[in-house]
Amino acid sequence: MPGAMHEPMSSSGAPSRAGAVSPPGHSASLPGWRVSHWFNTPAPIELEDLRGRVVLVHAFQMLCPACVAHGLPQARRVHEAFRSEDVTVIGLHTVFEHHEVMGPKALQAFIHEYQLPFAIGIDQAAEAGPLPLTMAQWGLGGTPSVVLFDRQGRARLHHFGVADDLMLGAAIGQLLAEGPAVATSAVASSANARRTTSPIRAAS
Repeated sequence: MPGAMHEPMSSSGAPSRAGAVSPPGHSASLPGWRVSHWFNTPAPIELEDLRGRVVLVHAFQMLCPACVAHGLPQARRVHEAFRSEDVTVIGLHTVFEHHEVMGPKALQAFIHEYQLPFAIGIDQAAEAGPLPLTMAQWGLGGTPSVVLFDRQGRARLHHFGVADDLMLGAAIGQLLAEGPAVATSAVASSANARRTTSPIRAAS
């Protein structure tokens, strides 16, 4: 796959290294996802609708080998391991290459063949340029990527590449243990401070 990885999200309130969940009171404010079409849900889902839950967003492409081999199976395991009212898994089909062969009909067949049970949205295409809107706004480095939100809707982990199961499970457990009222007075840092034009890639 073309391109080169750029660095994980970095700001004064963001995780200091890839895969590290930030402590209570440290978070990054990200805009909600921009989705053009949903699968596996009767109605569109907004991040704001999921307040009170830990939310795991898995950004993937159906033609990304690491997504198929590692990222999507991991997302499914998380979906099956936790009650949906505690942890909600959202798939985000984030197409930044080969747009012509990864449209909604192809994705629908892919979801059926791989029996993916969680809600999946298509990252809204930009009017100009190859990057879809959520990928650009969140500064995703490529696919697979995971973004983990706490119960207040703040991004606490932002990781490009294959995330270790133990690391991700520990991060989810930490956010569940914090409860819904932790860090309500924290000052969220703006994700807009980290706009980048660096190349991106799909991990193999």
